[in-house]
Amino acid sequence: MKQVLLIDAPPLFGEFLKDKLVAEQVKVELAAGDRDAFQKLVNTLPDLVIIDVENDILTLQDFLDSKIQDPNAVRIPIIISGPEIPRNQVSALVKYGVVKYFAKPIKFDVFFEAISMILKTTLTIDDTPCVLETHVNGNIIFVEIAQGLNRDKLSLLKYKLKEILDHGAFHDPKLILMMTNLELTFVDGANLELLFDNIIEDERIKRTNVKVLSLNEFTRELLDGHPLYKGIEVVDNVTDVLSSLVDSGTTTDLAQVVSDKLLRSDAEQSGGAIEMRFGADGGGNAMEEAVHESSLKVAIVDDDAVTGAILKNSFRNVNAEALLFDSGVAFMQSLATEKYDVIILDLYLPDLSGFDILAKLQRQGLRTPILVYSQASSREAVIQALSLGAKSYLAKPQKPAVIIQKALDVLEPSA
Repeated sequence: MKQVLLIDAPPLFGEFLKDKLVAEQVKVELAAGDRDAFQKLVNTLPDLVIIDVENDILTLQDFLDSKIQDPNAVRIPIIISGPEIPRNQVSALVKYGVVKYFAKPIKFDVFFEAISMILKTTLTIDDTPCVLETHVNGNIIFVEIAQGLNRDKLSLLKYKLKEILDHGAFHDPKLILMMTNLELTFVDGANLELLFDNIIEDERIKRTNVKVLSLNEFTRELLDGHPLYKGIEVVDNVTDVLSSLVDSGTTTDLAQVVSDKLLRSDAEQSGGAIEMRFGADGGGNAMEEAVHESSLKVAIVDDDAVTGAILKNSFRNVNAEALLFDSGVAFMQSLATEKYDVIILDLYLPDLSGFDILAKLQRQGLRTPILVYSQASSREAVIQALSLGAKSYLAKPQKPAVIIQKALDVLEPSA
């Protein structure tokens, strides 16, 4: 059985992820703080470590330093979810075994897919089209569902509601569930039950304070005939909902109340650890997550096919993205669209020499660190390369591990 160590995860993130992984037959161990985390790391030697960082990535430093000094733990891969940080800081984490970094709020399906790839096991995710949004204003929680019922999102809703209630100043909270565009039948019965079970899971939400805005007859029949849902009311227009839940004070215009309560929802409800929108929902590109999750992007400029293939595969083995170029011109052209964390450059190329490339990059002011890896081993060649901006120099041949470590060493220090 695969095993994951989950460190410093808040409730929404940790409980949902743990339940999901356990359901997929993955054992999950929880840890809090550096001492507890490292002790469980060396005792369990998990297949993957997942760390949640609240504010400052530097708080991980002691744990990461201890990990790479332990011969049994050094190769265990790490996924981190945390605040947005500069790309050079993400790249600097590679040496500690960090293979993915997700900036919050994460899209859970993209995150879960990364876990699946690292564990090299099939983990299921419901791909049913579904838009599920939550908004809060005052004492009312609005939940809107459209397109369909996605079981993973319905499960996530339970933890999202708990997070909202824990962070808000609620007195006798009300919940309005809007499903006016959903056409449901008995086939959807199990998913509907999951939805309502998750809504009433938290005892702070009373059944009599839950109103369902729906035109669907099956939804009404399921609620009317189910003893667990007694008190939940289905209505077919927003005026009835607001009349029963909203204390509008001196305001008599219920349309204005809708605007105030829904469209102007509380700002503090945005963000969070996990987005209710998934990467596959549309309205955004799931590949946007790659900006946050890709740990290292390497350009290998070498016309020796064997050397290039060995280096490319070696970097892939440490979960870095490696692009191979067998000519200087092709590499220079790629700079118009690609941004690299480190460049590995041979001096002997069929078109532009490595020295020409270094000179051009120096004139352009490119700050990407460059590691020269070449058969040219004379003192003059080394001095010329370094004077043209190369950060370091290795004479061929070297073991791939030596080149990878040197590439990590020349990365810009964390700022």
